[in-house]
Amino acid sequence: MSQTSAVQEVAATLAAEPKSLDVLDQLLKPEVQQSLTVLVDNLPKMVEMMSVLTKAYDFAQSVATDKVLINDFAQGLGEFIKPVQDKAKDIASAAIEAGERSQAEAGTTIGLFGMLKMLKDPEVQKTLRFAQAFLNVLSERKN
Repeated sequence: MSQTSAVQEVAATLAAEPKSLDVLDQLLKPEVQQSLTVLVDNLPKMVEMMSVLTKAYDFAQSVATDKVLINDFAQGLGEFIKPVQDKAKDIASAAIEAGERSQAEAGTTIGLFGMLKMLKDPEVQKTLRFAQAFLNVLSERKN
């Protein structure tokens, strides 16, 4: 088979397949050739990146499907959240109870002697110390 008959056979095949002709037309464009050159030049980097991504995917897949790890993580998270949740519930119930008490005593007034009596309460003292320390910290940070 001569070279011209081989070229004619390829041309006939390409004429029968218009999609292939479109691909060849695209490959003849200089910007496509330049893009392909850049792509080929960067293939080693792309292979390296793909191997890293593949390892990361495999790791994520193994972690996501590991039932023991998921259960351990859920238990650890539950152990961390449970005390915080209990404390929040305790504070919320105390706030609700304090609101109810203050509504029940809405008609009474707190006078000067009542305030002096409250200043002796250890919880009031603790709260006042905290408020003073908090305001000092804010003042220091502002300066």
